[in-house]
Amino acid sequence: MKKWTVFAVALALPASVAAAVPYGSMPPGFEAPHIRTSPIAGVVNQQWYNYKADIMEAEKELTSDLRHSTDREDRWDAWDEWQTEVVDADKDYVKEMRKKGYRSGRVTVGG
Repeated sequence: MKKWTVFAVALALPASVAAAVPYGSMPPGFEAPHIRTSPIAGVVNQQWYNYKADIMEAEKELTSDLRHSTDREDRWDAWDEWQTEVVDADKDYVKEMRKKGYRSGRVTVGG
């Protein structure tokens, strides 16, 4: 039952959450971290759903923090916290997939 609940949430929330995240209002000079759009090695498993849920939660918190911000520093702090959460979610996902024997691809040019 839990697996289906996570799956339903993963399908239902992205459209509503992504539409509300104001990526265009990032502070000048702020670099957004990469958010994966496909799973490592094409394997869709619980770790992938956990990663997507972590990203959705970070975006929800960002939206809330930006809505309650009162000055530039508050907005910068909200984006900084979001960046940290996204990077942590990615590290956790990669670590779990490595434990299962999957590696994310790496390209080396002129090595």
